[in-house]
Amino acid sequence: MKRLSGWDAFLLYSETPNVHMHTLKIAVIALDDLGDRTFGVEEFRQVLHGRLYKLEPFRYQLVDIPFKFHHPMWRENCDVDLEYHVRPWRVRAPGGRRELDEAIGEIASTPLDRSRPLWEMYFVEGLANGRIAVVGKIHHALADGVASANLLARGMDLQEGPQRDRDSYATDPAPSRSELVRSAFRDHLRQIGRVPGLVRYTAQGVGRVRRSSRKFGPELTRPFTPPLSFMNHRLTPERRFATATLALADVKQTGKQLGATINDMVLAMSAGALRKLALHYDGKADHPLLASVPMSFDFSPDRISGNRFSGVLVALPVDVDDTLERVRQSSAAATAAKESHNLIGPELVARWAAYMPPAPVEAAFKRLSDKDGQNKVLNLNISNVPGPRERGKVGGATVTEIYSVGPLTAASGLNITVWSYVDQLNISVISDTATVDDPHEVTDAMVEEFRDIRRAAGLSEKLTVVESAMPQ
Repeated sequence: MKRLSGWDAFLLYSETPNVHMHTLKIAVIALDDLGDRTFGVEEFRQVLHGRLYKLEPFRYQLVDIPFKFHHPMWRENCDVDLEYHVRPWRVRAPGGRRELDEAIGEIASTPLDRSRPLWEMYFVEGLANGRIAVVGKIHHALADGVASANLLARGMDLQEGPQRDRDSYATDPAPSRSELVRSAFRDHLRQIGRVPGLVRYTAQGVGRVRRSSRKFGPELTRPFTPPLSFMNHRLTPERRFATATLALADVKQTGKQLGATINDMVLAMSAGALRKLALHYDGKADHPLLASVPMSFDFSPDRISGNRFSGVLVALPVDVDDTLERVRQSSAAATAAKESHNLIGPELVARWAAYMPPAPVEAAFKRLSDKDGQNKVLNLNISNVPGPRERGKVGGATVTEIYSVGPLTAASGLNITVWSYVDQLNISVISDTATVDDPHEVTDAMVEEFRDIRRAAGLSEKLTVVESAMPQ
């Protein structure tokens, strides 16, 4: 047994009937390497069962504390019913990118069952060229982007030679109510003992911000107010999903030409695309949008569970008409956000989250999710996560593409998540049914904005076709 961190528990408490807090990981797999050998849902279950010893979070079960006296705990070794957790799915013909995106939207529209380990996998057949896809639905309380990437790498055949599998697993007994209460009481005492150190950490961060205010400007100490936007409203429970693929080499070349990082390029593409959408849906784009961008403070390659990040607010210059100026301002905003993040202390929010009382926080999120109108903190979430640099395999079959997307948050109907994989930069967008007519409007606008950026930078607007990826 181990207790959820305050930040993990926060992501659990923020889930409501219309705000699902699972993330999605999608692997498209080519079966050419298997020859005549079949690889169906049963074979996939066998491969996954043999590797559960490397995927420990898949055997975690959530255990609530009586009277919500403390954050829940993970029962670390429980039974896993792969007949339940690994499910078959078939996309409609012709099985292209749009049909897979449609299926993923349906998969994303239902919450995970908290009485079981908080994940599901869908074995998706019917894709063009004989490919399959595996769609992983994992609760954010279980793993953040970095941990999910490490977990995904463990599940793939990244080592040469045969993989060591297991046939059986020991199961820990369920704890009694009295054990849970005693453990919660002990952990509360430990938390009290950590308060002086947390107060010092907070005071040091505030001091650094105050001393640096002249250098970095007043925006570090004054929160922005996000503007009214088409994407901010009461969410519907249904989800819609869209993807696009760019060649990573094209993005690196463009960034090098402009002195921008890959993360800067992602933000600039997002800003340009959101400007087009704001002009279409709101009739104006006269104020920067506020994006919450996760910044990790633990990149350990061995970490496969938990959340070790802070959401940093970045101003997206959607009000800027000039393409290259949007790139420059996106880069400057990201740099300023990173500096403020480091000044105040990367772990500040995560540490204070440990002291949130479960019941009131859950009630507060329920009220927020039911409220229609402006989000008081942010407009949308944008993530950029570096994925595996080696082409992985599952059961001997090659993983050709990987996509990922985080959840929507209360009153924020859009999430843009970008994962790089080998030679690809893969864009994923999730929305509810009330934000845009079709989330492919967002991915199409981001690709078009990337062409505009290359044209403005004096580069060819003809993009490299990623042969290993599904056609756009």
